Amino acid sequence: MNPLAGHGVLLKLSAVNRSGILLLSLIVLTPIWVWAQIDPDQRDLIQFGYNGAFEGEQPLAAYAFYYHNQPDFLRTNLTLRLAVAPVYVDSELGISKLFGPNTDLGIGLAGGAYADDYNEIHDGQYLPSESFSGNSAEISTSLYHLFNPGDLIPLNYVLRGTAHYAFYDTADQTAKGFQLPKDHADFSVRTGLRFGGVEPTLFPALAMELSIWYEGHFRSDPGSYGFATAPYYLNRESQLFWTEAALAYTLTNSQQSFYIRMTAGTSVDADRFSAYRLGGFLPLIAEYPLSLPGFYYQEISARQFFLFDGNYTLPIDREKRWNLTADVGSAVVDYLPGEVQPGHSLTGVGGGILYHSPSDRWKIAVNYGYGIDAIRSHGRGANSIGFLLQIDLGKFPSKGFKATQPLNWSGWSHLFD
Repeated sequence: MNPLAGHGVLLKLSAVNRSGILLLSLIVLTPIWVWAQIDPDQRDLIQFGYNGAFEGEQPLAAYAFYYHNQPDFLRTNLTLRLAVAPVYVDSELGISKLFGPNTDLGIGLAGGAYADDYNEIHDGQYLPSESFSGNSAEISTSLYHLFNPGDLIPLNYVLRGTAHYAFYDTADQTAKGFQLPKDHADFSVRTGLRFGGVEPTLFPALAMELSIWYEGHFRSDPGSYGFATAPYYLNRESQLFWTEAALAYTLTNSQQSFYIRMTAGTSVDADRFSAYRLGGFLPLIAEYPLSLPGFYYQEISARQFFLFDGNYTLPIDREKRWNLTADVGSAVVDYLPGEVQPGHSLTGVGGGILYHSPSDRWKIAVNYGYGIDAIRSHGRGANSIGFLLQIDLGKFPSKGFKATQPLNWSGWSHLFD
């Protein structure tokens, strides 16, 4: 489980290649939202995103999900968060003011197919023979505390304990001699502070966040997996630390806007399941997406990193419905052992067209990305195309905050292949 790769504000879509799940997965797909406090706003959102590469073979990178959040569920102090996918369900019941006027409790249940899929990518090459699927079940308990009630910018503390069990299986192209990881439990503890927050929407108009997080993972049965001649190893314990600073702002008259993020993370005893994975441009694939336009999704496995990414939007018509967008992502990484490649600096750029409806109930964007430092068979440089769609079924006002963890559900390859 990778905090910058799942358990965050969204859902993951993986490839489902057998028999017709493709149509279902276009409707709703596995969302995994972990708020840094109980979400006080009613929400009914549909999000869809896709990244496709021009060079080489890659695991399909996409997300699609329907998210429902219902305050005053049965009682005024209960909030139901529910995300339902064809093969996955994620939920949390929030109990407000259970331990005082500013301290809430959340009880979560999640489970289903393909949540722990793993795709091996090495030196810019996707290795389906070393990739496999994983199903999972999870239960969690979260404590949320607001330090400064009434202030314009909230300061929240979160403490969360999770018991996660993963069941592994071969994928269509997994090599016959490839030994799967043992089914095992992963117990994790996450804690952190978040000042401000970012609403889980496409190209937010106004937001800011400063946050810092720790997460410790403790596996019941780590061991090795892979080919007998060159096995991979999972650690019994992994410690992860990350922080983010983000700012989104829209100019009142011109409606030009920008969204910039700086994210940094380090780890102790990280392995392939807990390393930070960077690449792709899918803004809502996680709470803290580690975007590098033009790269494959999760192409880079890092022990530690610093990432800057930004987006700029420029209206080009009188009604300010049509917009040009520009994207950039640049990172300095310390690679995971065994995943080292030449150079520690990686940059991707891109741009496209964004259209939003007069009521802002839906947005649609098409973008192009170029991975300047991405390694491919011809050398450096890779091209990709992306598609993003957001439909707000409710258009309710929001307080503007988001989840506590960068990334989690890793099983895209089974929902789209």
